[in-house]
Amino acid sequence: MNTETTPKTSYKAPWSKSLMGISWGFTILILGLVVFASRQKINPVIAIPVGILLVAAPFTIRGYRITADALLVHRLFWDTTLPLAELQAAEFNPTAMKRSTRTGGNGGLFSFSGYFSNKALGEYRALVTNPALSVVLRFPAKIIVVSPESPETFVQTILARTRR
Repeated sequence: MNTETTPKTSYKAPWSKSLMGISWGFTILILGLVVFASRQKINPVIAIPVGILLVAAPFTIRGYRITADALLVHRLFWDTTLPLAELQAAEFNPTAMKRSTRTGGNGGLFSFSGYFSNKALGEYRALVTNPALSVVLRFPAKIIVVSPESPETFVQTILARTRR
């Protein structure tokens, strides 16, 4: 099969420096607290931050795959399926998440996932690992932001798939 004419359908989800800093920093802090708490016999106090770490980790975004009718967001143990039947537009916008407020979800521990709002987009759902690679997907009733490697190629591929 000629790879020059075969569109790329799988994309990695590269992490931004801020996501790496938040994720590594929090993880190291929690591990340090676990060691400290175990030596001081204060185990119940450490349960909350360890719980946060354990709950957030599975929601890590590992990549994206465009199929004939959906966008699959690869998590640690499962895929989140986003049907593309009503996709109206897709655009690469590296400033899409600027000045956003998190209204529900995760603001930087292994991903930027959940619901956010800003003046440019209004309410939107983010499934992002690097805001500088933001691709805005517009549907009639929702906006979704993802951050695949090669965002320009991703936009071309997803638009070609949905126009068939």
